[in-house]
Amino acid sequence: MIDTHSHLYSKEFDADRDAALKRAIGNGVSQFIIPSTDMSDFDAMMKLCNDYPGVCFPAVGLHPTSVKDDYENELAFVEKQLDLNRFVAVGEIGIDCYWSVDYIVQQRDAFERQIKLAERRNLPIIIHARNSFAEIFAILDRVHNSNVKGVFHGFSGVRDDYLKIKEYGTFMIGVGGVITFKNSKLSQVLDIVPITDMLLETDAPYLTPHPYRGQRNESSYIPLIAQKIAELKNISIEEVDKITSENAKAMFNI
Repeated sequence: MIDTHSHLYSKEFDADRDAALKRAIGNGVSQFIIPSTDMSDFDAMMKLCNDYPGVCFPAVGLHPTSVKDDYENELAFVEKQLDLNRFVAVGEIGIDCYWSVDYIVQQRDAFERQIKLAERRNLPIIIHARNSFAEIFAILDRVHNSNVKGVFHGFSGVRDDYLKIKEYGTFMIGVGGVITFKNSKLSQVLDIVPITDMLLETDAPYLTPHPYRGQRNESSYIPLIAQKIAELKNISIEEVDKITSENAKAMFNI
């Protein structure tokens, strides 16, 4: 299995990072996509990926909640790093209307400019969309073309959101721990989502799946997510593993 979104470099793993990664590998998770959020965590992200080449793959981007007054400097840093290093995606990028809309104009600008950075380099984008599907769709409607592909990370939308995503033709959705929550409505949406449009992810250390909800999330919990998808789709977990891994390898060119 492939965890297509894990922040294993974060401070929550400072005490047991190597052990957490080895637990995941022991649970059948073979590779990890590791997105940064801004300059502050870039070095830690790169160190992790350099320590585990061929296992951990880096993505670089400016997260919407990190868009502040200095966002121009942050964007310049992203572009510089794209010229200096190999990344599998531009991300985590997007728009967040949940925590604050104080910098919404700058968020829109940063998102659109990073889409263009990815397009010029033929890289996928990892989209953070929290309470912001309308904002994101408005930008994609304006700039999307066949060279823009990616994943809606931590998908939490409704059926109409998924159907709109399908209109672009080149995007998948990331399915994480929320699918295991007893009160989650995501399973109703996944009824119409073929597994060929899904990627597995944890967003560790956040959004821990049941039965560990409330504790730190980690990539070793990916099988819990895969098992829930297998139950919803009435297929084996081995088939979930095979198809979502093929999806991830094709999306991120790993």
